[in-house]
Amino acid sequence: MGLTIRPKTECRFDLVALGEVMLRLDPGEGRIHTTRTFRAWEGGGEYNVARGLRRCFRLDTAIVTALVDNPVGRLVEDLMLQGGVDLSHVRWVPYDGVGRSVRNGLNFTERGFGLRGGVGCSDRGNTAVSQLGPGDVDWDRIFGREGARWFHTGGIFAALSESCAALAEEAMIAAHRHGVIVSYDLNYRDSLWKGIGGRERAQKVNRALARYVDVMIGNEEDFTAALGFEVDHVDERYSTLEVASFERMIAKVSAVYPNFSVVATTLRQAKSASRNDWSAVCFSDGRLHVAPQRAELEIYDRIGGGDSFASGMIYGFLHGKGPQWAVECGAAHGALAMSTPGDTSMATLAEVEKAMKGLGTRVER
Repeated sequence: MGLTIRPKTECRFDLVALGEVMLRLDPGEGRIHTTRTFRAWEGGGEYNVARGLRRCFRLDTAIVTALVDNPVGRLVEDLMLQGGVDLSHVRWVPYDGVGRSVRNGLNFTERGFGLRGGVGCSDRGNTAVSQLGPGDVDWDRIFGREGARWFHTGGIFAALSESCAALAEEAMIAAHRHGVIVSYDLNYRDSLWKGIGGRERAQKVNRALARYVDVMIGNEEDFTAALGFEVDHVDERYSTLEVASFERMIAKVSAVYPNFSVVATTLRQAKSASRNDWSAVCFSDGRLHVAPQRAELEIYDRIGGGDSFASGMIYGFLHGKGPQWAVECGAAHGALAMSTPGDTSMATLAEVEKAMKGLGTRVER
């Protein structure tokens, strides 16, 4: 079952994303617990996909989110404005002076190196976006009167609160009502689920939402923890890759969820924090499509690599390039995104196409 995508002529937006956008505070080459300076970025799993499609692939995208109207929220807005994503559907919530009732999310993130893995420390309880729920967003306006070709959300947003999961379901139902493709990145985060029921709760929420998904995205841990599908021959650290094991797992997933037109996963073997084997697979039209493996890929900042894979793959489908081209585009974009700091891609389409062709890294003058 292939994807039937609305023509651009009918739609204001190529993609609309629903998710939280946090202020990322990055100590650069240092560590969170010893640094005296931070560099500020914006980031969030669902937003990163919309930003990648806008900045790298020059498509029209929008983010549906909520921010507290204070200087931190306006800093996040300023960073998003640089990313070019449409902000007309950002909900601004009044500030109470100290954040007793509502606040903006912070994400402290340090890059790993060698045997030292990366570290993320989120401060996102009681955020503005976690208080969104059904009825707060006019989906018929976004998907109908304005028009959208693709809707993207994921397991990070759904984990923020029961009302967020309900809003995601409302959005998916509305998207299908208007002929909009729905993609969902499982993006399992133990830190988000452990205080509200752990994997059991994650699987209950994600399985319910999976019924409405056309394009399901994740990695090996995501499919196991968030949907309950085991991947054969993967150790407890998820450090080995075997395409045949993923093919068997995807066959089981597709049998349970026949609504999935595409199932895609990144394949990462982390030999160290700064050297990974990297690839991706995409199951579509009854066939498994595999991107070439990039062995010993040097990693500068791995955060957002999966989101950049998603945006590259979605670009391929939106432009009718077919699943093999789409998965190769996603894998190349993800690899390039991990060569620069921050959650979001700094790559250009020309660089992605060059990487897909396996061309060298000579200096361009």
